[in-house]
Amino acid sequence: MYEMDIILATNNAGKLAELYQLLGKLPYTYKSLKDFALPSPAEPYDSFVENALLKARNASLVCQMPAIADDAGLCVRAFGGAPGVHTADYAKQLGYDLTQPQANVHALLHEMQKVEDRFATMVSVLVAVRSPRDPLPLIAMGTVSGYITPSTVGSHGFGYDPVFCVEKLGITFAQMSMAEKLAHSHRGKAGRRLVDMILEHW
Repeated sequence: MYEMDIILATNNAGKLAELYQLLGKLPYTYKSLKDFALPSPAEPYDSFVENALLKARNASLVCQMPAIADDAGLCVRAFGGAPGVHTADYAKQLGYDLTQPQANVHALLHEMQKVEDRFATMVSVLVAVRSPRDPLPLIAMGTVSGYITPSTVGSHGFGYDPVFCVEKLGITFAQMSMAEKLAHSHRGKAGRRLVDMILEHW
């Protein structure tokens, strides 16, 4: 293993902050799509793995360096796994007012007003490639079970954190510090697995 730059294939400030923490033990320096003024990549596939792999390969190709990409989402059992890979634009897909703060959260709560089964799973898939055509991409997945709260709880985090209550803890991600969240979250689990894989294979 040697020092090198790696591109993190996202513009999401919340994801970047968590990835910097999770990957900090590796002897690498990290750049993001913001450093290259690149837009967020398309996510055309129906699985987190396919989207993360596409994002990693594209970032590696454009930036000419190894890349790590994350595709994450919320899977609600009562909705057959939706919003799933469409988690980031859930409100847009349903026609909600996107100018409203936390539009995705409000859309989810509105859609679940009369839903009794509130069980949900948060998923994160992290993919690392050494080059655009790396034949051995490293793929790590993390999941955490919980349920959707009737209203927002907590003020930390981002995305759906205020409405996702971790089943075994009884509190939302938004009630946790970043260290606490990464100890229990989907991205935390995936990140630790990816670090182990990189240490072994790179």
